[in-house]
Amino acid sequence: PVLRLLEAQLQDQRREHEEEMEAMRNQLDLMQEELENQQQAFLQTLQLSPEVQVEFGLQQEITRLTNENLDLKELLEKLEKNEKKLKKQLKIYMKKVQDFEASQTMAPVERRPHERNMQVAVQRKEKDFQGMLEYYKEDEPLLIRNLIT
Repeated sequence: PVLRLLEAQLQDQRREHEEEMEAMRNQLDLMQEELENQQQAFLQTLQLSPEVQVEFGLQQEITRLTNENLDLKELLEKLEKNEKKLKKQLKIYMKKVQDFEASQTMAPVERRPHERNMQVAVQRKEKDFQGMLEYYKEDEPLLIRNLIT
């Protein structure tokens, strides 16, 4: 049983290795083909007059820069869309904060006991504690007594 398992693992590794080698051979063939094309283009360029060589080089550089500019424009568009989305989210959150602050200023005395209960419920649900504790000053003796016991 163990020998068969090891043989199966060895065959799997051999198959993976052969697949990787085939992929690398294909990649090598593509690179060699690309290199041959570049060498032919280079030899053709050398046969041209110096003025035509310069013009050819400039055309290649213009093409490269145009492609780079298109990529940068695409990236810029993505970033602008993301910026608009984030600005919308910020407006929504700012509105929520203003609404919350407005509701706090309307009835601060009525809400205090309710807020205290909500904080306790939230603290109990939270499982990731950072070593900080929030409490009211008047609850300090009770908190100390509970910590000691």
